[in-house]
Amino acid sequence: MKIATFNINNINRRLPNLLAWMRAAKPDVVALQELKASDGEFPAAAIEKAGYGAVWRGQKTWNGVAILARNAEPVLTRDRLPGRPDDHEARYIEAAVRGVIVTSIYLPNGNPQPGPKFDYKLDWFARLKRHAKTFLKQDLPVVLAGDFNVAPDEIDIYPTRSWDKDALIQPKSRAAFASLVEQGWCDAIRELHGDKRIYTFWDYKRNRWPRDAGLRLDHLLLSPALVSRLAKAGVDKTVRGEDGASDHAPAWVVLK
Repeated sequence: MKIATFNINNINRRLPNLLAWMRAAKPDVVALQELKASDGEFPAAAIEKAGYGAVWRGQKTWNGVAILARNAEPVLTRDRLPGRPDDHEARYIEAAVRGVIVTSIYLPNGNPQPGPKFDYKLDWFARLKRHAKTFLKQDLPVVLAGDFNVAPDEIDIYPTRSWDKDALIQPKSRAAFASLVEQGWCDAIRELHGDKRIYTFWDYKRNRWPRDAGLRLDHLLLSPALVSRLAKAGVDKTVRGEDGASDHAPAWVVLK
């Protein structure tokens, strides 16, 4: 079972890129972020034609998350993160696919920091941690997949000081991610690749893609019930270099 996460950065603009990657990579489940489309603008017909069922929660202009399943219909279990009824941003969705619960997470960026946006990021992290704990208490097979907007360690960002003030690498951001993982989650890519520098995001600015000046922001965290099934994990890096590409590349795991 191949499960991927991909910040598509505008699903309609980059639909050809998405469909071409799915044809080549054949993921069984895809968690998408940054749809940048309302519910009615989601390209459901094209996704269905490609052989995927889908659940999604859109938002006009910004955000938006979806879960796609190959030759299957994802069973929607939740379309928002609990704990704050006044939060209407489309940043979380979860669904059951073939016996596994998969999330699509688009965690807040948090910039500029300090300030309200960074406070919102940390609050969102705290809510995610509380919700994630309920999965562990029930010993469920879960993949927390998505764009967490955190480079967890120094090895997850190219050698530079230019991001030192950015919310993506602040000590509080990294501590929040570490605290989540320490509940009992397995960071699949780090588990299989050790200290290898692996990136999932290359900003459009400052020639960062050609320089391989990337960050690892997209993660797949496995619950203990799935760790023994982890066979492979990686990033389809070449997707980032295609014409009209998202600034992210798909990250994925294979469960045996």
